[in-house]
Order: sequence, then C-alpha cells, then structure tokens
Amino acid sequence: MKLSVVIPVYNEKDTLEEIFRRVQATPYEKEIIAVDDASTDGSRQILERLAREYDNVKLFFHERNQGKGAALRTGFAHVTGEVVIIQDADLEYDPADYPALLDPIERDLADVVYGSRLIGARPHRVLFFWHYMGNRCVTFLSNMFTNLNLSDMEVGYKVFRAEVIKDIRIKSNRFGVEPELVPISYHGRDYAQGKKITWRDGLAAIFHIIRFRFWD
Repeated sequence: MKLSVVIPVYNEKDTLEEIFRRVQATPYEKEIIAVDDASTDGSRQILERLAREYDNVKLFFHERNQGKGAALRTGFAHVTGEVVIIQDADLEYDPADYPALLDPIERDLADVVYGSRLIGARPHRVLFFWHYMGNRCVTFLSNMFTNLNLSDMEVGYKVFRAEVIKDIRIKSNRFGVEPELVPISYHGRDYAQGKKITWRDGLAAIFHIIRFRFWD
C-alpha cells in the first residue's frame, strides 16, 4: 500500500527537516507532496534542499499565501498513492501514529479516518483552554448538523483512500477545510512557536459547518 503524505507548509523552517525525517522513517512505501503556501521565512529553500536529498518528494509552490485549504487542494491534485495522509509541517502531530491511523483502512473497516487529540491514553500537551473550549463547541455543532459523533472535528490528522479524496472538491482556502476514529498523540505549540489558528478561524468553522450542511 503506497501512501501519499500531503504536507501544507507556511513558515515552518524550524521544523521542516525533523518532520521530513519522521515521515521518511515510517515503514511504508510513500511519496511526500509538500506545498509551500508562499512562505517568507526560508522554508522554500529548505524544501528544495530536502527534495534533492530524498527521491520521493514532490514540491509545489504558491506565489501568494492562500491558506491551508488551498495548499491541500494543490497537493491532492498530485497524489499517486492508494491512501492519502494530511501531515502538518510542525511537530504537533507525530508520524509514529500512522499505524494506528491506517489500521482501520488496512482492515477494510473505513475509507476515511480522523485522529483525535481528546480521547485515548496517548500523551497530550494542551496549551490553551479557550482553544479546547472552542474546538468542543464547533465539534458539537458539526455533530449536530451531520448526525455524526466525532470527538475532534478540527484535528489535523485525516486519512483517506485516494478514490475518496479525488471526489472531494475543497472550496475553503483557510481552516474551513477541517472537521476521528483513533486516538493520536498531540504536542501543541504556542504562538511564539508559530501556531497560526486563532479565534477567527473558530468563527469561520461555524460558518462553514452551516454553509456545507444547508447550501453546498
């Protein structure tokens, strides 16, 4: 089973080399599709060097910053693997969790798997109370409108069979692209370390939940 690991990148120069090392260390045939969303901190140059070091890396660059959703849209258009994993470029999510994420797909129990930062016995470092409360609110609202029972709609780790992702048309450019099945480990960053999601993205998530439920 070949994996397509899609990595959206925006100003992550301090973590790029380590996240590439961790992804490459996973015991799967894989390609890494990195999309730089017009970084201004030198991330592009690091990605170009990493692409020379590894022969399974594909690079794409946005000329202007558009957001995570736009970067994923670009990456998904170039996948050739059977399973697609979204991997954030920071170190909040650990590729060591890939076996747990992939297990339901490998056993034909699921076509889509969402991780969860909020359940299970894996280590968690939660930095912000209001981020937690905001996530609980938008997850509750998402579950109410979709009649699902997710525990962590905004989690970054999402895994799809490739045929599923190719049928999804991403319209949101920023974090409106987000809404679990297995616990994952999560090591949250603070804003000094480069965390980008804010309360505005929480309000946007509520808007997108209602929009995609009733009008799109």
